This record gives sequence, structure tokens and C-alpha cells, in this order.
Amino acid sequence: MTRFLVVLTDVRPFEGNGRNERTSPERRRQVVGANNREAAERIAGAFMALGMVRAGRQRVKVIAVGRRHSRD
Repeated sequence: MTRFLVVLTDVRPFEGNGRNERTSPERRRQVVGANNREAAERIAGAFMALGMVRAGRQRVKVIAVGRRHSRD
């Protein structure tokens, strides 16, 4: 089973060389874990209703992190 992170970040200004999350990630405001995709999307939907997200100052990201192997 794959776990998910829902991340609320600040949007930084665009620089001429683009955005690279690996070298300079956006500042995180909130990080919430979810056990399945449906739960992650519901959390992301709640974050997307925030005024700062709707105004384009913050961004919501859903990230799949690793897989948990089920034992039979």
C-alpha cells in the first residue's frame, strides 16, 4: 500500500532559470499524512478551499511516498 503526503507550501516568485524542487524547495506550511489516495485528495480539497491557495500565494501538493508491502 502506498502512503501519501499532502503538503501546503508557499509559492515563490518565478526565477529566470525555473523552479527546481530538489535544489530549492518551496517553504512548507503544513504536511499531513494519509493512508490512501482518497483520504489524501479529501485533505487536499480542504486545503484548496483556503484563501491563500485560491489567491495563488500557496500551493497544495499530493505526493506518493514509498510502498508498504503487505505480508501474506
